[in-house]
Amino acid sequence: MVLQRLKLWSRRQTLQWLIFASSSVILGACTPLQQASSGNDLGDAKPSPLMSLSLGVTTWIGLTPLLIALKKGFFQELGLRVDLKTFGYNPDYISAFLAGKLDAIAPVTSEAVLLATKGKDYRIVLVEDNSVGGDGILARNSISSIKDFKGKKIAVEKGAVSHFFLLKVLTAVGLSEADVTLVNVDPAGAAAAYQVGNVDIAVTYAPFLKQANLAQPDGRIIYDSSQIPTAITDVYLFATEYIEANPEAVEAFVKGVFKGLGFLNQHPSEGLAIAAKELKIEPDALAADLKGISLPDARANLEMLGNKQSDSYLLEPLMDVARFLAKQGKIDTIPEMEQFLEPKFVKAALEAF
Repeated sequence: MVLQRLKLWSRRQTLQWLIFASSSVILGACTPLQQASSGNDLGDAKPSPLMSLSLGVTTWIGLTPLLIALKKGFFQELGLRVDLKTFGYNPDYISAFLAGKLDAIAPVTSEAVLLATKGKDYRIVLVEDNSVGGDGILARNSISSIKDFKGKKIAVEKGAVSHFFLLKVLTAVGLSEADVTLVNVDPAGAAAAYQVGNVDIAVTYAPFLKQANLAQPDGRIIYDSSQIPTAITDVYLFATEYIEANPEAVEAFVKGVFKGLGFLNQHPSEGLAIAAKELKIEPDALAADLKGISLPDARANLEMLGNKQSDSYLLEPLMDVARFLAKQGKIDTIPEMEQFLEPKFVKAALEAF
């Protein structure tokens, strides 16, 4: 059976768009049915005393702790109303954030670098997840190594995180984009094209990665993100203006996400059921896909955002992304990314717990 194109799973597609972005803002992709809030019901006419936060995301399994926190009321307990706006297309929430229509977003690190080149003042206050196998490359058994990609067609979503991932892998073996032919197709379509035999190589991610691998006996996952675990990291970043005006709200958000993660760890069945319902997949499927990412707790987050001596400190991966994008001609200047890391809210959460 050919993989269905599950638009729900569209994720992190903004690399090429940001390079040519205009100042226009598109908000139509977010519908009332796609919005969730941790505040009072809409039917309650009383004004809410809660602090307010508007957060733009695209649907992705790394949001699992956030979704649990929303449904369990953890943010509300901390005095925060989170207006979650789920967009079907990343450029929409990126443009909204650039124009000040959103207080925060949850992009991948390559997008964070590109936002910095656009002059947006923001801070990364929390690491959402690291991809440690959730992203990968499928290849036929006749292709013995990455070097054998030369001269081949590769199905990949150009300008998206999968494209960035592929370029990193090619560069590591001395190849470039000029050595291959890219077939531009979304992650579901890339997996489907590989499955039915239209291409010999495809770059995709969960849930399509494992589905296509199981469905096509002639091939395997030749490379996945577990081999370069710092290459694909999702973060929560907030506009600096919002942080300065609402530090208590940011602290409440960080604490709420950690409470959601704690609930998932302590009550996995219920936590998976809550998030899976929001993601419109089965809990077992979500559990399997979560094995391809790591969800850092407060201590791990503090290492990534605040410990310059730690091997997991996020600065070097961010600068590596920036240097790579500059070398590929995607950005003109390399931004200094250290200024965008803000660990104080994670520190506060860790002290509170």
